[in-house]
Amino acid sequence: MSALRLLRTSFESIQECNFKILYTTYVRPHLDYCLTAVGPYMAQYFKALEKVQRRATKLVTSIRNLPYEQRLEALKLPSMKDRVLRGDLIMMYKVLTNKVNVHPDQLF
Repeated sequence: MSALRLLRTSFESIQECNFKILYTTYVRPHLDYCLTAVGPYMAQYFKALEKVQRRATKLVTSIRNLPYEQRLEALKLPSMKDRVLRGDLIMMYKVLTNKVNVHPDQLF
C-alpha cells in the first residue's frame, strides 16, 4: 500500500499507458514477493493483496468507475489468482529441471 500511496501522491491523474509501467515497476514486485511468501495457506493475506491491486487499478481516471474485472481487461493485467498460478508453475519447472536446490523426491 505504501508504494501505491506514493504513486497516488506523485501524480494527479494517470493514463492507462503510464499506469502499466508505473504499476509493474513499483507495486507489482512487492505483490509478487508477498504471493510467494503467503502461498496457498493464508486466504486473508491473499485477499489483502488482491485489495491492493483493486485500489491500484482505480488510479486510472478513465476506467475508475468500471468493475474490477473490466479494469483488469482494459489494462491487460492478470488477476492475482493468475499470478499465483504462474508463480507456482515457474517454481515447479525450476524444481523439476534442477534449477533450484530442492530434490523432486523431497517435494513429492
